[in-house]
This record gives sequence, C-alpha cells and structure tokens, in this order.
Amino acid sequence: MSELRTTLVQADLRWEDPEANCRLLDEQLGNLGDDDTDLIVLPEMFATGFTMNSREMAEPMEQSTSVAWLRDQAIKRRCVVTGSIAVTAGGEYYNRLVWATPDGELIHYDKRHLFRMAGEHERYGMGNRRRVVELKGFRILLTVCYDLRFPVWLRQQPAPGEHFEYDALLCIANWPAPRRQPWRTLLQARAIENLCYVIGVNRVGEDAKKQAYAGDSMLVDFKGDPLIDEPRDQPFIRTGALDRESLSEFRDKFPAWMDADRFTLEV
Repeated sequence: MSELRTTLVQADLRWEDPEANCRLLDEQLGNLGDDDTDLIVLPEMFATGFTMNSREMAEPMEQSTSVAWLRDQAIKRRCVVTGSIAVTAGGEYYNRLVWATPDGELIHYDKRHLFRMAGEHERYGMGNRRRVVELKGFRILLTVCYDLRFPVWLRQQPAPGEHFEYDALLCIANWPAPRRQPWRTLLQARAIENLCYVIGVNRVGEDAKKQAYAGDSMLVDFKGDPLIDEPRDQPFIRTGALDRESLSEFRDKFPAWMDADRFTLEV
C-alpha cells in the first residue's frame, strides 16, 4: 500500500525575524526525519510573517539565508520540506513557495493570486505558472493562501488520455482568524470538487499589526473529511498519511471526473 506521510507544522511566527523563526521551527521539528515523515509543510512566509516590506525582507534565492535553511533542513531530515519566502528575481519581488528535496534540489511556485486587501499586489509580482510536483507516486499541486479562493486556477486539468492532473492540493497560508470559516470550508470544497487530498497549513499568533491567526491547519481527504483537525490557536505538529489505494478506490467508485467540464485556462 502506497502512502505519503505528511507533517503539518502550525507555528506562532515572529515578525520579520528570519533567524528567530528558523530557530523556532528547528526546535519545533525536533528529531523529525525520514523515519517519521516524507513531507514537512511550513506556513506561508514562514521566515517573516505576512510582510508587505518586500524591499527590505526579500532576497535573491541564491543569497537567501531562509532558502539555505530550508534546503539544509531537507538534507538533514532526509525528507521534503516546503514553505514560502519573500524573494527577489529579475527585478521583481515574489511570495515564493520553495519545495526543497533531500538531494538539495529546489523547485518553486510563485503565488498567483495576490491579496489586494493587504496591498500584496502592489508589493509582489504575480506568478504565471501552475506547478505540480511528484513525491512517492503522488502528484501535488502547489498553492499559496489567497489562491484557495479561485477554483478555476485549482481545478484538475488532466493531460489528454489522463483522468487526473494531481492527487493532492497543498495550500500554505497566513489566513486571518476573522475569516477562519471560509478557510476551513474552502479546503474541504477543493478536496470534494477535485477528488483529491488537501493539505492546508496556516499559522497562529499575532503579527505586528495585531492581526490574529487561528491556525486551523487541516489534512482533508477526497470526500472532504478532516484527517487532521486540531483545536484552534495552538502551535502543533501532526503527521497524517495520504493513502493511494483509498484514493484510487474512491475515484473508481464515484467517478464524478467523467462528467467534469472541459476548459482552457489563460494565464
């Protein structure tokens, strides 16, 4: 039976302090490694919190201490570690999800939907490419926070001759507590409509603007049922398993994909 062990890391981040956050997360992860998990998922902007101070906080990928820390963690723990970081590339700033592998490879996805209510669209560039990665036979669509509200961007787009493009949707976030119900609802909705697992990791605590974050990090199965769903407001680490056999059996038993609308996505 093929499983993908996935660890959700819900943390109380320190504001614009990469060194403190990396130290905090390293301590929170403890001795976690490939004996325990295949994938460690950190929140959006895990090194700084959801900062709009891109000019001061963003660094080139090759010079970023936070990117180096992420790579080192993946190598040390012998599993994939992922989270997003403010970076600069080609004269632009990006809220970039970095997927670090145990062999030192870095894959990235730039957040497509920028949260205009916080002015993110004025501080960061818009990503223009969807990204699906593969781990232990599971194909995973990478997304960041506000992307979750846009189902067309996240909809399964299988290649000709295939039924599914991905098996799990990963969404990392700094999603505020006043809108926690939409976060929870959308995680479950995206799982149901795409017949896939959904991995959602959010932060807790408050940022410098006294914005509160409730967490509500969840692992949701293909029926929308939570497999991990801890009480709000508390940091935690929990590992759950995505099961290939259960996913395949459900897709065969309930083939809603056969009636899906065909469409072309323009970016």
